[in-house]
Amino acid sequence: MSAVHETVAVFLLLAVLAFAVVRPRGLPEAVAAVPAAAVVVAIGAVSPADAWQQTRTLLPVVGFLAAVLALARLCDDDGLFAAAGDAVARRGGGSPGRLLGGVFAVAAVVTAVLSLDATVVLLTPVVFATAARVGARVRPHAYATAHLANSASLLLPVSNLTNLLAFAASGLTFTRFAALMALPWLAAIAVEYAVFRRFFRADLTNGAHPVRPPDEPAAPPVPAFTLVVLALTLGGFVVTSFADANPAWAALGGALVLGVRALLRRRTTVPALVRAANPLFCLFVLALGIVVKAVVAGGLGTAMGRLLPDGGSLPELLATAALAAVLANVINNLPAVLALLPLAAPAGPGPVLAVLIGVNLGPNLTYVGSLATLLWRRVLRERGAEPGLGEFTRLGLLTVPATLAASTAALWAMLRAVGG
Repeated sequence: MSAVHETVAVFLLLAVLAFAVVRPRGLPEAVAAVPAAAVVVAIGAVSPADAWQQTRTLLPVVGFLAAVLALARLCDDDGLFAAAGDAVARRGGGSPGRLLGGVFAVAAVVTAVLSLDATVVLLTPVVFATAARVGARVRPHAYATAHLANSASLLLPVSNLTNLLAFAASGLTFTRFAALMALPWLAAIAVEYAVFRRFFRADLTNGAHPVRPPDEPAAPPVPAFTLVVLALTLGGFVVTSFADANPAWAALGGALVLGVRALLRRRTTVPALVRAANPLFCLFVLALGIVVKAVVAGGLGTAMGRLLPDGGSLPELLATAALAAVLANVINNLPAVLALLPLAAPAGPGPVLAVLIGVNLGPNLTYVGSLATLLWRRVLRERGAEPGLGEFTRLGLLTVPATLAASTAALWAMLRAVGG
């Protein structure tokens, strides 16, 4: 590839990411990504054959993303998130500290099972309402949904788009992946919680002042049918893994069951279900993959190959996770994982999972580190509570290095205990 092609590819990647951050006039990210992908193919930075191969590689991942987005929206429509928020408020007993613990627990489970997008888009508004209900300051609880959307997405292959890509590159089964990442997941959440308790101690020691009368309203019903479908869907993820099938089929099955039920009850429409799957965002991911392919071919892959360790010792895994975290904050975690996985995969599942730790935990440092953080910022802005850049960065400086170290050390321990 010529220097001109390389320069154009890098410029287009940065332009697409900038567009995704700003989203002028609320336009979808695909408006910038699709033309950029067309340009890199047209100028020869990526051959049509390579572009098609990249698209074929990403299609199963994007198919899962669409299915799980629709599934999460249907769960929200059935009142699952409202019931979770009510349970957290009641068990918090008016204590901001206990409320934070409840938010951590719910956000960790929602992120792991329904992906980080569900936590950011669907759970964050519920957390706002719950904090208002008990009269607690919203800052620590709102920040918790952003951080846990990234940090708590380590557990399952289905928890994050980056996980699905790493899962495909690792050669692991669903259960082996979950077993290896369970301790790193717990370590990240524990460190986040400890830092949050200290960072927001003034907010958490301030007494709650409920804005509602003392007589509690009736609790929203727990959607038992929805919970059963979710449990079966999670079991389906395990079955599809052993059957060497795309977990998207399990997510699609759960979404179809809840979707058909909602249609029969006239609680949704087919266009609404299509919008829930966010096809334009899925198109953005496919187009971004082609642009990243051009950048990697233009020299980024070679540069990263020189820096990326190729072993599984603790220092090497720590260096891999740190490099991935830095790259995620420079070019966003999705391009970062697309660039690093082909380099890490030959060394085995350990380095692949270390890359995943870096690209999942690193984005808690900057707004541009992950698309989920950008979505979270948009949700807060709509509620007149946009976070301050300085505060977000200070919290990230306290949590990111600590969670990276703790989770990577936990991964190394699990690899030694159960093997990769």
